[in-house]
Amino acid sequence: MNLLKTLEEQYKKPELPSTNVGDTVRVTVRIKEGARERNQAFEGTIIAKKHGGIRETITVRRISYNVGCEKVFPVHSPTIVSIETVRRGKVRRAKLYYLRGRVGKAAKVKERI
Repeated sequence: MNLLKTLEEQYKKPELPSTNVGDTVRVTVRIKEGARERNQAFEGTIIAKKHGGIRETITVRRISYNVGCEKVFPVHSPTIVSIETVRRGKVRRAKLYYLRGRVGKAAKVKERI
């Protein structure tokens, strides 16, 4: 068991910001296209956090061109360059799956001050 913990600690990212469900974040991902590499940002609201430790994932949802798009990001993945918190959200639930059925102002999350 200690061997697993030491391996997990070795590959964890130490400089991650504290993010919670309801926060609007900008996740920058390294994308490889052929021989080239570039960074692409995905900005949206965190609707779920799962697992823990090195297996931790966040589900980020955004609406672009009136179509909802969700991506699941492994937080400690080497392809993730950075995670920035754009604004903090005030929510009372651990999972915000109810946002999937809402559009426009109804899909907004109040800001925590």
